[in-house]
Amino acid sequence: MRRGILATVVLIGLTAVACDDGMRDDLVVTGTPPAAPYAGPLDVPFKESADGSPREAEESSGAAGRALECDGEIYMGSGGETWTKGDGGSTPEEGLNAYFDMEQPDVPDHGYRVERKEGARVLFSYDVKGRTKVAVVVAKDQPHRPGWGPETSASCDPAELPPSFTDSKSLEIWTDRSGHRVPTTEVSSSVGPEHCDWDSAHFLALGTGKEARQYARDPRGVLGRELLTAEYDGDVRMPAGARDTGYRFNDWELWLTSDRAKAYIRTSDGVEAWPAAKERVACR
Repeated sequence: MRRGILATVVLIGLTAVACDDGMRDDLVVTGTPPAAPYAGPLDVPFKESADGSPREAEESSGAAGRALECDGEIYMGSGGETWTKGDGGSTPEEGLNAYFDMEQPDVPDHGYRVERKEGARVLFSYDVKGRTKVAVVVAKDQPHRPGWGPETSASCDPAELPPSFTDSKSLEIWTDRSGHRVPTTEVSSSVGPEHCDWDSAHFLALGTGKEARQYARDPRGVLGRELLTAEYDGDVRMPAGARDTGYRFNDWELWLTSDRAKAYIRTSDGVEAWPAAKERVACR
């Protein structure tokens, strides 16, 4: 199934490797055509998302969102930026390269394949096991977009991207009891940002929207007590009512109680209690 509901996310910029002429190494490859290539139109109306809601995010992904083949929900979808003369490329490949320069997306920056051409538009896809997980539609000489450049883009959840990519990022992918990677919209964790001196802390995110909860491991107290509902405790007994969620990351096991006030992480050394954040904690 190619379409789904999009999740609201914050994109994290990445530093891409480019050649001397500004083009990234192996940006576009020959690749192997998928069993069911996208056959729909590339000229699909889209509009910019105003508040990041699922409906508006879906509308902003255009043909790129339709071309995805996600196992779960679509993770990100957006319309292209405007730019001035000289920013766009002279070829579709340069237009794809401009996408990374302009939008700094947190998706693989090489290994894309031309999946479809239609008039002044080209669909580039990044495939995993023959299924499109990142799609970018580049267009030529559109209003306020001179030359070739990104019109729409969309991607599946990072958990559907190769470990060779996600392992190099700050976002940590958890697995279920069977060892399958779990969507980051269900559970994810990350080390605190170094530029805020929070790199000794660790964050755990569960769910999205109104049901979303965030927990923190803060052994050095760098976050400040005012941000958390309680203090972190690195050596506790597992509460009698705690249940094993089945979520795993390395030797961590996530356990929860019915009140969700704390997340309990069982490790090879014992059990830790991570308090919930009062509000979504973000480094500014």
